[in-house]
Amino acid sequence: MPTCYRHPNRETGVACSSCGRPICPDCMTATQVGMRCPECGRQRTKVVRMREMASVPRVTYALIVINAVVFLTEKGQFTFTGEAYGKVVEEGELYRAAISEGHQYYRLVSSAFLHADLLHIGFNMYLLYLLGMMLEPAIGSVRFAAIYFTSLLAGSCGALVATSAPSLGASGAIFGLMGAAVVELRARGLSVMESGIGALIVFNLILSFTVANISVGAHIGGLIGGLLAGLAFRLSAGRYALALGVLACVALSVAAVAGGLAAAQSTAAGIV
Repeated sequence: MPTCYRHPNRETGVACSSCGRPICPDCMTATQVGMRCPECGRQRTKVVRMREMASVPRVTYALIVINAVVFLTEKGQFTFTGEAYGKVVEEGELYRAAISEGHQYYRLVSSAFLHADLLHIGFNMYLLYLLGMMLEPAIGSVRFAAIYFTSLLAGSCGALVATSAPSLGASGAIFGLMGAAVVELRARGLSVMESGIGALIVFNLILSFTVANISVGAHIGGLIGGLLAGLAFRLSAGRYALALGVLACVALSVAAVAGGLAAAQSTAAGIV
């Protein structure tokens, strides 16, 4: 991964939209045409430094804390591998019958904050931290949160479409962050593979298809949701760009929920 031209010890996946030099969050300047380095940023009459906008990835930290707190409420979680159990898992994990027969729609969200064991939550929170540290300062906390929850619901939809078995975990939302990172890197003219994001996606997809008890549907659904949410923000322009991007994410989320409910109902009707 390239390093900031002003801080050689800091790796970054963001480059100045004007001169192309790699820049870290402390050196980013937000403009109407993307992120710029301090020198190029001074060419404009008014700039807002990225440090003032989102130097601390608060949403990333909050999500990690919430996942950790929920994990500590589960029973039997203090094993490196194993099957999660307990009232919290039973009432929160996602499966078709709970949606179609029990109408427990909250499981579309609650399942993404549950984890089976220490290895499961440790791996997911590590990826969330890495992606959050890179993506949230670059796009802002509101966009980051919108992409995360859009990907989360898209992952739940994918899980319901793909299997009737119970599923849980934040990996669908995390795959969505990978997809959004791809959109941002391409928009800034950076190589997806050289940044490490491409290899990360390939590696996790290989795990999804080769390791047992992994929800492939949630991973693919989350990845697609993140790609579409990232594109929604990138394609939104003008004075109300942020609001339009958020509205697009809401529309994507509604479509994901509708798709998940349809998949669950079709099972109840004996269609699949």
